[in-house]
Amino acid sequence: MAEKGLLVILSGFSGAGKGTLVRELLRRYPEEYALSVSATTRHPRTGETDGKDYFFVTKERFEELIGSDGFIEYACYVGNYYGTPREYVEHQRELGKDVLLEIEIQGARKVKEAFPEAVLIFIAPPDAGTLAERLSGRGTETPEQIAGRLKRAAEESRCMQDYEYLLINDDLDSAVERLHDLISVQHCRMELNRLTAERLSAELSRYLS
Repeated sequence: MAEKGLLVILSGFSGAGKGTLVRELLRRYPEEYALSVSATTRHPRTGETDGKDYFFVTKERFEELIGSDGFIEYACYVGNYYGTPREYVEHQRELGKDVLLEIEIQGARKVKEAFPEAVLIFIAPPDAGTLAERLSGRGTETPEQIAGRLKRAAEESRCMQDYEYLLINDDLDSAVERLHDLISVQHCRMELNRLTAERLSAELSRYLS
């Protein structure tokens, strides 16, 4: 029977490169990770695919799922609902895959409350100037929208220390490998291996007599 996979919560500023980092991690280690696809009531952006980037649903359908406990967590952000479907996450964990949840801070707190063993990782750029450059470089938003995202980042930065780990996404290649190493070592945490430790202790106790 496969070891149950971890829940790995990844949050960070818009423009920090979370999506790119996650896509590359999945490309390099497809057998070890699964990405939890969130449901949302917002409209698809250019190039986004339903079921791959998000499950795009109506507000009415989203609220039906809320009523049937269909989400691990959900939140309203900038006028739209976002949520993590429960069934998919639990299935992937039972298969032994570490499930990556790329969610905002409010949702991350809810998941951590429900799943204390979840790993909290905050993704950030090396400095504020780099963040501003990345947002401008996307070419998808007006200066006013970029200013709004930077203001939001300033507010979110106050919550970084609530996370267990801070990963600086300065160079994609090295950041992906640091993220993989960080997640891999979590499987060795004592809280996840207490039964094994107790069994070994019991087996060895006969040598004390």
